[in-house]
Amino acid sequence: MAAHRKSAHRKPKQRPFTGPAARTAATLALAGAATATSATGAGAAPAEPAPTAAQVRAKVDRLYHDAEVATEKYNGAKEKEAAATKAVDTLADEAARRTDRLNTARHALGSMATAQYRTGALDPAVQLALSSDPDSYLERAAHLDRAGDRQASLLSNIRRQLSGIARVKARADQETEALAARRAELDKHRAAIRTKLADARTLLATLTAAERAAYERSADAAHGGSPATSAGGSTTGPDRAVAGAHADRSAPRASVAAPDSRAARAVSFAHGAIGKPYVWGATGPNAFDCSGLTQAAWKAAGVSLPRTTYTQINAGQRVSRSELAPGDLVFFYSGISHVGLYIGGGQMIHAPRPGAPVRIAPIDQMPFAGATRVA
Repeated sequence: MAAHRKSAHRKPKQRPFTGPAARTAATLALAGAATATSATGAGAAPAEPAPTAAQVRAKVDRLYHDAEVATEKYNGAKEKEAAATKAVDTLADEAARRTDRLNTARHALGSMATAQYRTGALDPAVQLALSSDPDSYLERAAHLDRAGDRQASLLSNIRRQLSGIARVKARADQETEALAARRAELDKHRAAIRTKLADARTLLATLTAAERAAYERSADAAHGGSPATSAGGSTTGPDRAVAGAHADRSAPRASVAAPDSRAARAVSFAHGAIGKPYVWGATGPNAFDCSGLTQAAWKAAGVSLPRTTYTQINAGQRVSRSELAPGDLVFFYSGISHVGLYIGGGQMIHAPRPGAPVRIAPIDQMPFAGATRVA
């Protein structure tokens, strides 16, 4: 009886699935495993494909263009900063001159006051009554009246000087605030340029040596140059600049004559600058950016141009593309962010970008935005 109760509480022995039941269990297990795997990988985004060499080159070109836009803004801010600095210095000089005049007037007033103190200050009627020589006293009294007039005039002059110095200092404070704003703007554009160029270098570093060489060749072809190549076929930095310069210098000069002697001198200067490096913010004589080159070329011809592309375009008479003559300024992109000096035959001399020296190039390589004949 006891044995029977003991066996009644014993768990039934598990038997493995066989047949259809076994197949159903296996199917459910596989489905569960697949679901678990899917859930585990749901949070991980698939890796984005690396950009192609063509995409890298296109982005580098955009970065160089953006850097040039920032360069022209930097040039404009630098021009304003220089003007603000000059204004502050001029006001400081004016304040110093006014302070010197004020000190001179104060010294004269002090000398007069000292003399009066030493002579005493009796009532004029008493002095007349006590005088043994009234005529002589009256003569002295007239001199005292004139001295009093001079004192009043000195006091009035001192008040004017103080008021003038206060006005100059107020203007100097305003100009100093403007100068601080200009310098902050300058720093912003400088940082933007450096960031764009650093990003371009970083992107170029992702290319293989062969891809970088191909990019440099295509960039030089687009900008009218003829790069040097090493024995392995890759373009080298300094050698490329030198060879590009030699290629451009050996190119025949435009047969179209400049309209006048000043334009001829500007074109001649630009030819002499071929091969010199592009450096943002540079105006020569050893390096240039695009507007720095055109400004320097026309300065050599005795004409003062403003500093930036977007101000140079208004420095003369607008001309159409069909009317271009050597010496004209040719502008590119909708934002007027690039400029070159036209030399005839559809060609210009310009400073293209970092790494590409001053060279001859066709004007149809970039979006044409307009042209100006320097007045």
